[in-house]
Amino acid sequence: MRRSTAQLASVAMPARLVDLSHIVEDGMVTYQGLPAPVVSDFLTREASRQRYAAGTEFHIGRIDLVANTGTYVDSPFHRFADGADLAELALESLADLPAVVVRVTGAIDRAIGVEPFLSHEVRGKAVLIHTGWASWWRTPQYFEDHPHLTAAAAAFLVEKGATMVGIDSYNIDSTATGERPAHTALLAAGIPIVEHLRGLEQLPANGARFTAVPVKVKRMGTFPVRAFASLPAEDADVPLAR
Repeated sequence: MRRSTAQLASVAMPARLVDLSHIVEDGMVTYQGLPAPVVSDFLTREASRQRYAAGTEFHIGRIDLVANTGTYVDSPFHRFADGADLAELALESLADLPAVVVRVTGAIDRAIGVEPFLSHEVRGKAVLIHTGWASWWRTPQYFEDHPHLTAAAAAFLVEKGATMVGIDSYNIDSTATGERPAHTALLAAGIPIVEHLRGLEQLPANGARFTAVPVKVKRMGTFPVRAFASLPAEDADVPLAR
């Protein structure tokens, strides 16, 4: 069967991948009040030489961390005892999702309401909220007065059928009080949340595909992810990160 010119081009020009995750490092604080990860050796290369044949060595690392570290995904179990945990999340809700990027950079009001979403089709998509707050990562400002969704905005995304919602901020909710309306609405609807994204300025408003898959852990509600987007290689208007 002969392929069309468009089909041949798609084969010859693979998608470009854009990393949207923060690096997890020893001692890094993601969320104030939670312990930083401890990265260490379980088996050093030097010690491994006693276990293997001459010239053969391995390193086995160890990391002790809380689930809310780096860029991570929240499953319904994070908020609800009877909600789906990481092992129960369908890959269709985490991987290769059509993405829409909603830009609210420069907004004076940190509370993101419904209005920025009105001009976007969000049904069946990963809705990625670009606030620009990732520029404060690993500084004291990152934890202060961060951009977040309002209860009305979260309810709107549920009503309009978003598949996943991500944000490049400290929390998708305000942390000024103990209330978490965005987590409650989205996770109750089975919509995973990705927090602490970065690099959303590299994506177009439409056309990217988004993936954020955690380890398949039973009875765990949150876990770090390697979040990334894929872009058509011919999309020359979107620069890759350096």
